[in-house]
Formats: sequence, C-alpha cells, structure tokens
Amino acid sequence: MIAYLDGKLAYKDPTLAIIDLNGLGYEVKISLATYSKLPTEGEKAKLYTYQHIKEDAQALYGFLDPNEKALFMQLISVSGIGPGTGIVMVSSMSVGEIRQAIVQEDVRSIQSIKGVGPKTAQRVVLELKDKFRKEELLAKAGYDTVPLARQHNTNRSEALAALVTLGFARAAAEKQLDQIQQRHGNDLSVEELIKFALKSH
Repeated sequence: MIAYLDGKLAYKDPTLAIIDLNGLGYEVKISLATYSKLPTEGEKAKLYTYQHIKEDAQALYGFLDPNEKALFMQLISVSGIGPGTGIVMVSSMSVGEIRQAIVQEDVRSIQSIKGVGPKTAQRVVLELKDKFRKEELLAKAGYDTVPLARQHNTNRSEALAALVTLGFARAAAEKQLDQIQQRHGNDLSVEELIKFALKSH
C-alpha cells in the first residue's frame, strides 16, 4: 500500500491533485480541505494516501492532514460508506465538525451530506460515537489515540484489499472482517485478519 507521496505538485483542482515523483505522476483524489491548503503548482507537497483497489479499478485518495486521513479511514470502515462518499463527507464538513456531530449523535448534520441517507447516517453515529468519545477522553487525559486508531483502520483496509485481490467479493469480505473484529477485537494485525477470514471462508 502507498502510505504517502512526497514530491512536486504538478496539478491541482478541487477534487484532484497530481504529484510528480521523479517524473512519475500520481493522480490522487483529494478533499476540499486538502485542496484549500495545497501549495501552488510546482512546489513540494506531501499527501498521506489511501489506496483503494477494486476488481476493475484502482484509486489513490490523499490528505495533507493525517487526522483527516484517520477520520476518512474510520468513515469508510462503516458499512455502506465507500471512499467516494468518504471523500464527500470530509469535503462537506471539517474533521472537528464531523467528530462533534457523531459524538453528539447529530444524525441530521451527517444526513445533510450529499449521498448519505438516513440509515447510513444512523449507522455512522452508532458505529463511531463510542470510539470517538473514548478518544476524546483519552486526549483530555493526555494520550494521543489518533495513530492507534489510524493503525487499526489501516490494518482492516489492507486486509480487505488483500482479500479482494485473493478473489473475495468486497461486500462479503467486509462483513467477514466485521465479524472477526467483533469476535477477536480491533487489535489484530493485517496477517491475523486475513488468516481468520481465510479459515472461516
């Protein structure tokens, strides 16, 4: 998986950036927040990336702020939210606004985002509110939980990508990973997640 791109910004528009790495141009889908903070074309830029692999396509999603990437990863871990919807969500509201809406169970604000229906909005709140509340409490106590949260979600998405590559249907693999994490917890490595999924298949 490509974790980040650090090169020259060859092109940018509100949804897309091209990062030039030694003459190789990487096309990256970006959020509005990232677009607004990007330097001018021709200058150096570093984007933290998520590589989405489907049966028929590959796409890179990039973020200037690691916290925005962490939130994006948490959002797309919710069933029914793909990276396309995830990028719309982090483009529509700031990281702080989304986290606050989820913690306060403000389903209406989440639902106001294009492409997010009432059931999906409720699922986002239901699945992420406790995790975010716990992170807030730990942050107030002086613990930085974002890297940990990012690691768990990265493990899950890497395992999911591997399972799809191995021939699993994406929806079935997601369901299986959900069940594995409910049964064994969120601290499993990529290898453990894949092994459990292969055993139960």
